[in-house]
Amino acid sequence: MRISEKQLNNYPWFLAPFFWSQERKYGQVLKPGLLWARVPKLFAAVATLYGVLDRNGSPISPVLRSLVTVRVSQINWCRFCVDINSATLAKRAGSMDKVEAVEKWRESDLFDEKEKAALEYTEAMTDSNRQVTDTMIEGLKQFFDEEGIVELTGLIAFQNLSSKFNSALDVPAQGFCKLPSTRPPEGDRKAQ
Repeated sequence: MRISEKQLNNYPWFLAPFFWSQERKYGQVLKPGLLWARVPKLFAAVATLYGVLDRNGSPISPVLRSLVTVRVSQINWCRFCVDINSATLAKRAGSMDKVEAVEKWRESDLFDEKEKAALEYTEAMTDSNRQVTDTMIEGLKQFFDEEGIVELTGLIAFQNLSSKFNSALDVPAQGFCKLPSTRPPEGDRKAQ
C-alpha cells in the first residue's frame, strides 16, 4: 500500500463499531477502512453511503449490485475490490459462474437482459472514453423505475469512488476470493 495503516487503537473511539462490524462480517478489518479512517469524518460518510446502497430494501437485487461492483472494480484495476466483490457475488449467486464470466458478459449466456442493460450502463459510466446514452437509459427503464435508475447510478458512482481510491493507493486483495489477477502488467495499464 502506498499509505500506511495505523494500529486500531490509534483511531478515534467512535470508529470502533465500524471496525467491529467489518471484523464480524469479513473476519478481519478491511484495509481500505483503515485508510479512509485516517480522516474519520470522511470514513463515517463513506461507510454510511455504502450502507444505504447495500441495504436489504434496495430496488437493485443483491446479485445485480454485486455484478455491477465487480465490473467497475475490474475496469478500475482495483485488486481489493475485485477480491471482496467477487466473493460477495459468488455467495449471492450461489456459484462462481457469474464471477468468472462477468468480464466477458457480452459473450456469455449467464446474464439476463436486465443484467446486460445494467452492465452496459456500468461500463459507460466507468470508462471515461464512453458516454451514457439516451438509448441506455431507455433500456434501463424496461427494468427499473426512475428511483431505481438513480440508485443504480449512485451504486456505480460509489463503486468508482471506492475502487479508484483503493487502486490509487495500491490496496492489496485480502484473500476473500481466489481469482486469477485481472491486473495487467505496468506497461499495459499506461497504454489504456
